[in-house]
Amino acid sequence: MELNDARWRKSTRSSGNGGNCVEVAGNLPGVVAVRDSKDPDGPTLTFTPTAWHIFLARITDRA
Repeated sequence: MELNDARWRKSTRSSGNGGNCVEVAGNLPGVVAVRDSKDPDGPTLTFTPTAWHIFLARITDRA
């Protein structure tokens, strides 16, 4: 999958954890990409937008 046009963003809550966070790109058609902020050239995970929203809903329910 080509991610050259991805606009990566970090959570605003990530600043206090020593840089251990993920970045998310939600601007790509039909896919949400996730990567480790410390390894921007490393592997990425990709999700359908529906799967990503389900994931977020489940972790929000547990917080």
